[in-house]
Amino acid sequence: EVQLVESGGGSVQTGGSLRLSCLASGFTFDEYTVAWFRQAPGKEREGVSCIRGSGGNTHSSDSVKGRFTISRDKALNTVYLQMTSLTPDDTGVYYCTGGSSWPPQENWGQGTQVTVSS
Repeated sequence: EVQLVESGGGSVQTGGSLRLSCLASGFTFDEYTVAWFRQAPGKEREGVSCIRGSGGNTHSSDSVKGRFTISRDKALNTVYLQMTSLTPDDTGVYYCTGGSSWPPQENWGQGTQVTVSS
């Protein structure tokens, strides 16, 4: 059974940083691609960053490029999202996803809240 558990959310001020973690089980990173999505109140869900299972290529949306970095630790089966220079527009629930598609949407974590205040 595939499971994804996010952690690391919280409240920060504009310009602050947070690191989200996604602990994965039930698959290996060589098999599945992992991504981060987010959803702000009243807005559609948005893909943020993605790391391909085979090869580890990454992609980030234009809205976070240069500020967010996705990475993974295969030994810990954990994917990270390092977020810097946060703004209130980054506020939302952040979800970790895993699967075979690009970006993957087959399996979802429960989400972690990120709140950025001005």
